[in-house]
Amino acid sequence: MKRILLPTDFSEQAENALKVAAQLAKRYDSEIFLLHMLELPLQLIDPVSGSGTHNLPEALFFMKLAKKHFSEVLAQPYLKDIKVHEIVEFHQAFNGIMEISQKHNCDIIIMGSHGSSGFKEMFIGSNTEKVVRHSNIPVLVIKNEHSVFNIDTFIFATDCNLENKHTLSQAIRFANKIDAKLHIVYINTPNNFLTSVDAQKFLEDFAEGEDSRNISLHVYNDNSVEKGILNFASEMDADLIGISTHGRKGLAHFFNGSISEDLVNHAKRPVVTFKI
Repeated sequence: MKRILLPTDFSEQAENALKVAAQLAKRYDSEIFLLHMLELPLQLIDPVSGSGTHNLPEALFFMKLAKKHFSEVLAQPYLKDIKVHEIVEFHQAFNGIMEISQKHNCDIIIMGSHGSSGFKEMFIGSNTEKVVRHSNIPVLVIKNEHSVFNIDTFIFATDCNLENKHTLSQAIRFANKIDAKLHIVYINTPNNFLTSVDAQKFLEDFAEGEDSRNISLHVYNDNSVEKGILNFASEMDADLIGISTHGRKGLAHFFNGSISEDLVNHAKRPVVTFKI
C-alpha cells in the first residue's frame, strides 16, 4: 500500500476519504496521489476543435480554482509529513482515474461517498460506479469521518466460486496488511438454499489452501444476499466489508444473480472491492 490514489472534488466526503488515506499513508509510509478531474467541454481546453481562443481563459480559471483548493487541502495538519502529489487533469473522470492509477502504479484507490445518497455526492453520473466495477486494484469507499481508522473486524462476502478464489487471496493479503481478523461469509438465501452442513463444506473447500490462522468461516441465512451482508456486518459490528466485482457484469455477482451498486451505497460502513 505504498501508492494511494485519491480522486477528489474537494467535498466533505472526499475529505473524509483523504483523512483515512492520510492515516494509512503514515502507517505504511505511503505517498498519496491527490487527483482532481476537470470535466470541461472540449472547446474550453482545445480551441482548435472549438469556437476560438476566447474560451481558453475560462479553462485557466477552473485550473486556478483547483490549485487554490489544493493549497487549502495541503495546508491541513493531518497531511503533515506525508508526500502528496497534486494532480489536475482535464479529462472525463472515470477514464482519468483509471489512467492515473496505471500511470503511477497505484496500489489502492480511496474514494469518498455520502452513503445513503450514493455515489453522486462525489461524481456526476456513474463515474464512481464505473471505478468500483472496473478498477484492477482494490477500491476503498469511505462513507463517514474516521478520526481513528483501525480495522479489527473485516468481513468478506463470497459466493465460493472457485474460479474467483484469487479475490479471496487478495482479501487475505489486505486483512494481513491492516492486521484485521477476516470473517469469510457465505449468504444462504431461500432461492439458493443449502443445508448448514453443505454450506459449511462449500466454504471450507473455497478456503482450502489459504493461511487460516486469522480467518473464520460463517454461513449466514437471510432473504437476499445484500440484506444478508448488511445484517451480518451489523451483527459482527464489522469495521470493513469486502466484496468482489465483475468488470463487465456489474458489482459482486453472487449465486445466479448480482448485487447491485446499492450494496455499496446502502452500507454505512467502509467497503473495499476486489476485481474478479
